[in-house]
Amino acid sequence: MELTKVVIVGAGEEGVAVYRVLRDINTVRILGIADRNLSAPGMNLARRNNVVATSNFTELVAAEQPDVIIITVRDPNLLQHVAELEKRGVSVLEATKGSLLLSIIKSKVDKLKLLSELWTVLNSVREGVIITNNSGVITYVNPAFETMTGIPADQRIGSNIFEIAPHGSLVQTLIKQKPVTGYRTKVENVDVVANAAPILVDGEVEGAVATFQPVTDILKLMDDLQRSTTIIENLYARIDQMSGARQTFEDLIGTGKLFASAVEMAKAAAKNDRPVLLTGEPGTGKSIFAEAIHLAGPRRNKTFIKAGSTDLPEEWLEGELFGHEKGAFPGAVRTVLGKVELARGGTLYLEDIAGFNEYVQKKLVRLLREGIYQRVGGEEKLRSNVRIIASTGADLKARVQEGLFSEELYDLLQGVEITLPPLRKRREDILPLARHFMAVINRKLDKQVTEITADAKQLLVNYDWPGNVDELKDMLERAIVLTDGKVLESRHLTPFIPQAGERILGIGTEIMPLDKIEQIMLRAALSHFGESLEGKKKAAQALNISLATLYNKLKKYKANI
Repeated sequence: MELTKVVIVGAGEEGVAVYRVLRDINTVRILGIADRNLSAPGMNLARRNNVVATSNFTELVAAEQPDVIIITVRDPNLLQHVAELEKRGVSVLEATKGSLLLSIIKSKVDKLKLLSELWTVLNSVREGVIITNNSGVITYVNPAFETMTGIPADQRIGSNIFEIAPHGSLVQTLIKQKPVTGYRTKVENVDVVANAAPILVDGEVEGAVATFQPVTDILKLMDDLQRSTTIIENLYARIDQMSGARQTFEDLIGTGKLFASAVEMAKAAAKNDRPVLLTGEPGTGKSIFAEAIHLAGPRRNKTFIKAGSTDLPEEWLEGELFGHEKGAFPGAVRTVLGKVELARGGTLYLEDIAGFNEYVQKKLVRLLREGIYQRVGGEEKLRSNVRIIASTGADLKARVQEGLFSEELYDLLQGVEITLPPLRKRREDILPLARHFMAVINRKLDKQVTEITADAKQLLVNYDWPGNVDELKDMLERAIVLTDGKVLESRHLTPFIPQAGERILGIGTEIMPLDKIEQIMLRAALSHFGESLEGKKKAAQALNISLATLYNKLKKYKANI
């Protein structure tokens, strides 16, 4: 079996992700990883697996002569150098940053599998086969062509078909970008019938393939082409099955009324394809809700793609979402698919949509209203079939009134609007969330912290958590790092909670109303003993009040406890 030889450029997170996917494919051989940073994680990973790891990309390519180069870093100088390699028949794949990365990697990996399977087919058929890139450079000649013509493959590969056979079927196909069938010609005095067709990848002509056979044997060629078409269709079907969503409604923790109401709205929204707008403070779990809605809906078996304004410079956002055509701007050496296109049939999750610029907002209006978009630098109107879920931590209505956000886009996104409550308004969920995160953090840090002291519980429950659930998780991880035993104590938390001692005890430099102190103590007692009848009896006893008084005070402060 012929192996596809690959060089990976970039040893950061993206490079590591590419490496881990490719190393499990038995038809792919990773020749090496190149990165200027010799201490990048991918470099160490490569060395441990006896793969070449170097800072000199040029030497690596020259020494190993790869079939495919996968680029995981944005470097204009590198792209120009790689463009020269493409002219010599080396295939170049570009894996961009963020959630787009996995979709592109998986798509390209499937194409590498396709190449391997095609090579197996083409090397075994009796018909001669020649493949060129879109510039006419011959990249492949099969053994049957060598046998048929007596011309060794190395004398053809690297030559340009426009010079060798300027009137042949391959040249006609590349110029017209249409198939040429039943073309009668001679190759080295052999009377053959040639059939040529453009090679289309995502609608873009990447080259051409021609088959040559004696006039007496036409049907065999058509059968092999049909087999190749079936392989392509099956691989695209596999790509459609991939999804980037992982978390479901079962992963959402909380019983508070506001939170439970948000969950029920999200479950209802999952049943249809209307746009969903998730609002709420940072850290309230909007991303988890988006994934859960996708996985509970009819598109659960399709892709889930994230796109956000915070990860990219403003001028790159349009291309990230809608893709760009080859030559759309300096450095655009190939057509790149946008996240709208990669999410076809699935869900596109737009994070922090308040940060999207005016031009992108207009294109999103057209996408939502007409299902149509165009790549940057392109004229073709492409049709999309995606479900849109958007999120924001800003007051979009206020931004509309200030002229900072499109009113039309805001109206279109409000198919279903779900507001996620901040953690301070669902205090009953703090301790269950804390226990869940402790279990996760224990596994991550190899710790055994399983208990929380009463004072530590009070700190957690009474703190207002401006960073919400994300802050709770991050703070617990920092605190558990400081914990030696199995018990999380208040002293482990106080370094990370502003004025912790004063807020819990109600003393010190901070002066507060007595009724506020009562509320703090009531919350702390209920958090410690629980809200069952037995728990309330113990809470009343600890507070040195009767059970009836406890109930009266709970009724009095019901809105704040």
